[in-house]
Amino acid sequence: VTTKYLSDDKYLIEAAVEKNGKIELDYKDVPIMCKGSNWVPVDAYHSRDKQRYKKALKLVSDSGCNILRVWGGGVYEQEEFYDYCDRHGIMIWQDFMFACYTPAQDGRMLDNVKHEAECVVKMLRHHPSIILWAGDNEIDELHIENYVNPSLNKINREILPRAVAMNDLSRPYLASSPYFAEESYKAYYKGNGEDDIFPERHLWGARDYFKADFYKNSRAHFVSETGYHGCPCRESVEKIVDKDFVWPIYNEQWALHSSDQQGSLARVKLMADQIEQLFGFSPDNLDDFILASQISQAEAKKYFIERIRIKKPYTSGVIWWNMLDGWPQMSDAVVDYFFEKKLAYYYIKESQGPFALMIDEMHDWNYTLVASNDTLTDKKGEYKVYDIDDMKVLAEGNFEVKSNSNKVLSRIPLLYSDKKFLVIEWTADGKKYKNHYLCGMPGFDFETYKNWLKKYKKL
Repeated sequence: VTTKYLSDDKYLIEAAVEKNGKIELDYKDVPIMCKGSNWVPVDAYHSRDKQRYKKALKLVSDSGCNILRVWGGGVYEQEEFYDYCDRHGIMIWQDFMFACYTPAQDGRMLDNVKHEAECVVKMLRHHPSIILWAGDNEIDELHIENYVNPSLNKINREILPRAVAMNDLSRPYLASSPYFAEESYKAYYKGNGEDDIFPERHLWGARDYFKADFYKNSRAHFVSETGYHGCPCRESVEKIVDKDFVWPIYNEQWALHSSDQQGSLARVKLMADQIEQLFGFSPDNLDDFILASQISQAEAKKYFIERIRIKKPYTSGVIWWNMLDGWPQMSDAVVDYFFEKKLAYYYIKESQGPFALMIDEMHDWNYTLVASNDTLTDKKGEYKVYDIDDMKVLAEGNFEVKSNSNKVLSRIPLLYSDKKFLVIEWTADGKKYKNHYLCGMPGFDFETYKNWLKKYKKL
């Protein structure tokens, strides 16, 4: 590894050690907090994927992602995709391309799967970015929901693990995501459907308030899917919906572009309900709907990421859904098909910083300020937390945080009735950083939040 290469990568340089005039990297047995996105095809026409890779993958690096899950409902990506991830230190969780439906278990199908899996593993195994092979997306879960033992699936229990074991000795294999082992399957039914016993989960639920008990009380160690809808900007909406269908939103063109697979308006209504949940009102124009929806999505994605980081080392990662749309739609993506960034992109970038200060949820009359250091060097500096309205400082001080660890810095006494936009500022390595926390319970006043956002953008 050359010094020049290392100087271009702010993450690698932290692990570099000079020995006998050579630069070496020592990553042995270093726990990694995974923060990243599920990766879906970047275009509905896969012949156009390659021309969108560079711009799409730059978003991944810029937003602080260190992992991508190549989702089993997509495609095996082209060499350029894996080459980029190899060079930029982005880990790849690689699903085999099976998702949400149990394939046939007959001999011809099993032979075809065996051949495909062997070809895929041989084709991709030389890429150091690949850290895990996973059998499929949510097929174990489908078995569970239909009262079928997932261990009966010959494809993800026999064919695929054998293909990995025979052709790639260096990577582990996970049968399904989420994975239901035999013991978990039995415990699940013994517990009358208790689903909080599994270490890895896809946290979707009803997608109601993003701090609802379903999300807040999850005991999953690793969350490999979770998301929240957000409307694209007006310019993008006007590109995909005819003029007469732009507003109001309950019409067939919004249904078509709402990522609903059954042609219903359920996901359009979901966005509207999430706005009303957070702000207690229903926008009467497109611009307010877009902004309120993007705020709702941004605060949700930020919360999902920070909840996982704050629980470190009990938790080890979150792969949210998702970075970029592969066709024009209203969805969980934080960047739309036309590469227009939603507000969530900027919030995620702050929440995924290698070293970040975050505020945990209320406990015993206090919010807790936590420093999360995912780097391989100790960090020291100064911090302060203040109310963006009156600039009143609620906490301040110096910090010293060991490498690859979390540390509680302060406790901030407030009430649930206090609806505040708290700014967190700190310095580390001679640079200034910021984050924020929305405290209190909904509904928040939309106009007030708009003013908070204007002030925050100027900081």
